[in-house]
Amino acid sequence: MRWITVVLISALAGILPFASATQGAEPQVPVLWDAKERLPKPDLSALPRLRFLTTTDFPPFNFLDGSGRLSGFHIDLARAICAELGVVDKCQVQALPWNELEDALQKGEGEAIIAGIAATQESREKYAFSRSYMQFPARFIMPKAKAFAEPILDKLRSKRVGVVAGSAHEKMLRDYFATVQVVTFDTPEGLYAELKAGKIDAAFGDGMRFAFWLGGSDAAGCCRFAGGPYLAPEYLGSGMAIATRAGDPALAAAFDYALQEISIKGTFAEFYLRYFPVSFF
Repeated sequence: MRWITVVLISALAGILPFASATQGAEPQVPVLWDAKERLPKPDLSALPRLRFLTTTDFPPFNFLDGSGRLSGFHIDLARAICAELGVVDKCQVQALPWNELEDALQKGEGEAIIAGIAATQESREKYAFSRSYMQFPARFIMPKAKAFAEPILDKLRSKRVGVVAGSAHEKMLRDYFATVQVVTFDTPEGLYAELKAGKIDAAFGDGMRFAFWLGGSDAAGCCRFAGGPYLAPEYLGSGMAIATRAGDPALAAAFDYALQEISIKGTFAEFYLRYFPVSFF
């Protein structure tokens, strides 16, 4: 499915909701790459090895399966990148503790980190990054019988909307949905319980975490996404990217080429639906 990024209403000018070309169609898969942009295919024939460094404790992105094998979205994505770059025979994936990743990369024990390092002003001093391959939108969830479609701002006026206290999502909710009654919670569990009990009208937060709750037994099929999704990098960051050493931007650019090809060919969509059966877009 193809997606376009649009500004929904002027009051939300700082938030970019994705709009499906076919509203209401399921499942919905994000497309972050412009198929009309032609990136140059890199020549990595001189590269002796392409080792991706990751962790084992960030499911569904990277984890050990029941047989102890390294698995997850990032593992499949790394292998697909190697295939697109024609370096399958040189491709390796190694898992390390999170706090050892940076040192291992700088020592040359790997060529890239694929473990969810955020591309920030501070991290860009240490790493060269690919473009983002995954972003995490903010979403509303509501009881199924009462869930709104866009435009949602006026429909939420004076509604009681729960959010985790002190989170980026709380600030975003207060800044861009100022007409709602904000109800804060110390934990996501408390937020979910009040939503299920009908004590709040909606919850606002991280779409990916909401998707896993909606698909789990605790939600018991009570609720669904409403409106959105909303991308707001100034609140939520720029998403996930592959990190290489700061002095190796050419390799980061090679990853951009591979990631775009993976998106165009539908491979990314296959991985996304495999690991996120309840789409958070």
